[in-house]
Amino acid sequence: MNEYELAAFREVEEWKRKMVKRSSLLNRLSKKAQTKMNNLIPDKVHQIMTESISSMVKATLIGSNLTTRKNQFSLDSLAEMDNQLAKKLDTYRKTAIVEGAGTGAGGLLLGLADFPLLLSIKMKFLFEAASVYGFDTTNYEERIFILHVFKLAFSSDENRREALQIVEDWDDSKEKYMEMNWQEFQQEYRDYIDFVKMLQLVPGIGAAIGAYANNNLLEHLGEVAKNAYRMRKLKIAPKPD
Repeated sequence: MNEYELAAFREVEEWKRKMVKRSSLLNRLSKKAQTKMNNLIPDKVHQIMTESISSMVKATLIGSNLTTRKNQFSLDSLAEMDNQLAKKLDTYRKTAIVEGAGTGAGGLLLGLADFPLLLSIKMKFLFEAASVYGFDTTNYEERIFILHVFKLAFSSDENRREALQIVEDWDDSKEKYMEMNWQEFQQEYRDYIDFVKMLQLVPGIGAAIGAYANNNLLEHLGEVAKNAYRMRKLKIAPKPD
């Protein structure tokens, strides 16, 4: 393990500790507020978002794979991979900011359109991340791994710990995790983003909220993806004492 890999290993260990920590009191209070707000939203709106998430996730398993260039990178070191991912993240983050501001300024209908659009951006980024780190998304198991990384990024405390274990043990135990619980998957995602994204529907502040929220969500997803793939690459490197 070279100097960069050793530093990355330590960063991954610190990130894992952060991921298993209980959410802050503020986040837990926000969750309660989110639940109350959700009860005020018409059932039709909830139904639209649920169906959009479920269908979009399934569609991007095929679509993002088809639109991701295969073997586009020949990166030999983890440092090169991390650097390339940072460039990819910057591109997708800027796209998400523009999309969030545009749909946030457009009222209810365009605000609702943000959910499937942002989901598509996130999934496409994860397929690019897999390619950066040398994993072939034509393999079905790699597309399922992407879904588990997505779930790790956007889950509650309890499910996040389980998702982290799945991602960390993937290459040794993936046969056990090839079936996705779609209902849980979409509900966890909705619960994670609903509170801030609902504010995007509010006239006057929607554009600013949309841009800010999308930027933060992509930054968070980028951190999770980087460390998830780092864990897999570092497993084949000698461990530090």
